[in-house]
Amino acid sequence: MAAAVLTTNPKPNTPFKLGVKVKDAQVPELQPDQSIVKIQAAALNHRDVWILKDQYPGEKIPGSVLGADGVGILQKKGAASVEEGQRVLINPGVNWDSNPRGAEGDFRILGLLPSPGACIKCTFAESINIDSKEVFPCPEHLSAAEAAALPLVGLTAYRAVFFKCHIQKGDYVLITGIGGGVALTALQFAVAIGAHVYVTSSKREKIEFAKKLGAVCGVYYNDPNAIDDLKKQLNGHRIDAVIDGSGGPFFDKLFHVIARGGIIAQYGVTASPQGLLFTIDLGYNNVELKGSTMGSRREFGEMIEFVDKYKIRPIVSTTFKGLTQENVENAFSLLA
Repeated sequence: MAAAVLTTNPKPNTPFKLGVKVKDAQVPELQPDQSIVKIQAAALNHRDVWILKDQYPGEKIPGSVLGADGVGILQKKGAASVEEGQRVLINPGVNWDSNPRGAEGDFRILGLLPSPGACIKCTFAESINIDSKEVFPCPEHLSAAEAAALPLVGLTAYRAVFFKCHIQKGDYVLITGIGGGVALTALQFAVAIGAHVYVTSSKREKIEFAKKLGAVCGVYYNDPNAIDDLKKQLNGHRIDAVIDGSGGPFFDKLFHVIARGGIIAQYGVTASPQGLLFTIDLGYNNVELKGSTMGSRREFGEMIEFVDKYKIRPIVSTTFKGLTQENVENAFSLLA
């Protein structure tokens, strides 16, 4: 079976410290509590790139099959509630059942498990042996590429929007760094329920695209006048919830626009690797800063139902046909 596995040999003249090789991988024996899914499409996100750059936490074991996002056809049901032949999505998280506060066990994400030779639990492969409880029916309105792009960003966005920030119809919401997968998905979710969404970016085309998806408007976060511009656009309103994945200088100015009791859901700090500045002014105004990472199996199921109800389509920028060395290298280079 063909699979994309992690190696210690990075491609020359790239920013990567580790490599990826498409090769034959051993197909493990199916366990009683597992199902087999034939992968139709898999998706990359920046986590995969950080793994090759050796910037992702944890041990990177050569031989690990990569990939956390995927959609496929259920070939062997095992203990799944879904019928064989049905198209399914795969929950990208492991050991988080339903606890709303956090994982009950040693939480991990598919694509970098500690025992690469023991099982194929990753999506950059022709098929995957996966715990049956992690298999969910795929909404029919999604294409294969759209479905593959949904799991990780959809789960992350869903938990940030609904569990962390409790966003409701009529709320004023700020989503920073629009253009990334989680940010775009959070925008789609918030717009679907009738929230007023504002965005930030450094590029005009990303703001214009966000407006086509339903954003009210946006500001350039690298503009010294960005907060003043946002205040003008809010026209006297204040932000009830912030979905942020970067931090940076713009984060330090949120006090000027966030409402009393506002909530900040932080799913990343790409622009603030040393940490965030949470000032006493925010505390005095009962603003809450909540870290958010992925979500539970229960939330994954709820997210899929939400996507199906509102017929949301994940944004796909580029597709490659076939699990080949050239396609995998080109896909990683595109995100790097």
